[in-house]
Amino acid sequence: MSENNYANVNGINLYYEIHGSGRPLVLLHGGLGSGEMFAPIIPQLAAKHRVIAVDLQGHGRTADIDRPIDVRLMADDIAALIDHLGLEKPDVVGYSLGGGVALQLAFKYPEKVRRLVAVSANVRRDAIPPEMLAQQLQVNAAAAEFMKSTPMYESYVRVAPRPQDFPKLLDKMGQSMAKDFDFSEDVRGLKMPTLIVAGDADMAPPSHYVEVFKLLDGGLRDGGWMGEGRAKGGHALAILPGVTHYNIFMSPLFAAATLAFLDEA
Repeated sequence: MSENNYANVNGINLYYEIHGSGRPLVLLHGGLGSGEMFAPIIPQLAAKHRVIAVDLQGHGRTADIDRPIDVRLMADDIAALIDHLGLEKPDVVGYSLGGGVALQLAFKYPEKVRRLVAVSANVRRDAIPPEMLAQQLQVNAAAAEFMKSTPMYESYVRVAPRPQDFPKLLDKMGQSMAKDFDFSEDVRGLKMPTLIVAGDADMAPPSHYVEVFKLLDGGLRDGGWMGEGRAKGGHALAILPGVTHYNIFMSPLFAAATLAFLDEA
């Protein structure tokens, strides 16, 4: 059973679904997707957790508003939703765009996050190979016609409050991805236990996610017989075999690694 709702928070009418019961887990999807992306693994996550799957600004059932697509602004939306729902330090899991939002939430509102899982979330734009950056620069309203044959478009028009906004969303996503960013120093300051997850064939190479783990004091020494050499703060890294940026979000390996980390304590 799931519960479907809208929350009018921070100037946006944010759609969310609740699945299961237990300790709250806020789940944030990738760009041009929606909470429905996680349908294959939500039963796994919701077996012992109250999963709150959100549709971010301009995605899924959440209509766009007059502001850029910006992970920092969307983090403000999620902080407001956490308050709206009266959640006390939920776990937060985000993939790709949602991973960027989850990281910004942890940077700006550390008191609202118990444990953080950032999946396929790059913390520097230059970690992405040049050929992928070139593809991202081609994301704009002019690509809407080409996108009509994709599952992303089909799922968008099926649920979006204003299906005609798809070209506008592509424009905003393209503008967002064209901006340079480097959140390395912010990552270094994270205090809540954080799991960095990526596929072995992700958009950025595995070495990038190892670098991010090193910012969290991870992978710098032998872990020790009793785990005494692990990253201080309980941080962890998972590079998942046989998955890409485009299927990791529905991988049972991702769900298993996430649950193992969240249920550690």
